[in-house]
Amino acid sequence: MVSYAYWQTVPLRWKDNDVYGHVNNVVHYSMMDTVINTWLIEQGGLDIEAGEVIGLCVESHCNYKGSVSFPDSLHIGLRVGHLGRSSVRYEIGMYRADRAEVIAEGHFVHVFVDRASRRPVEVTGKLRESLQALLTP
Repeated sequence: MVSYAYWQTVPLRWKDNDVYGHVNNVVHYSMMDTVINTWLIEQGGLDIEAGEVIGLCVESHCNYKGSVSFPDSLHIGLRVGHLGRSSVRYEIGMYRADRAEVIAEGHFVHVFVDRASRRPVEVTGKLRESLQALLTP
């Protein structure tokens, strides 16, 4: 299993299943976004309601390796693969509850911008320190 600096367990919901009886692909993207933003708010100090800096998704990708369905839970690992001046590439692994089987792997790129102008800003302070803690070798 790949090493991740942060883990979050996400229970699946009945509505996450599609007509084929497994979690629909759009749910994987939603989970990536949720885990990243939960971490940013709790660990990175990001103020999504009133902060001057916000993160905009400019790229996302997901490779599907297996199937999962409600009532399972997913263990989702998060790490930073690259930290730039104003952007960050997160890498995400989604595993079955026992972490024995990878369900999906993906990445998600945020560019941090000024809330008002939507122009890129340098990642500094607590946010940068927190993101550095997620960097993997």
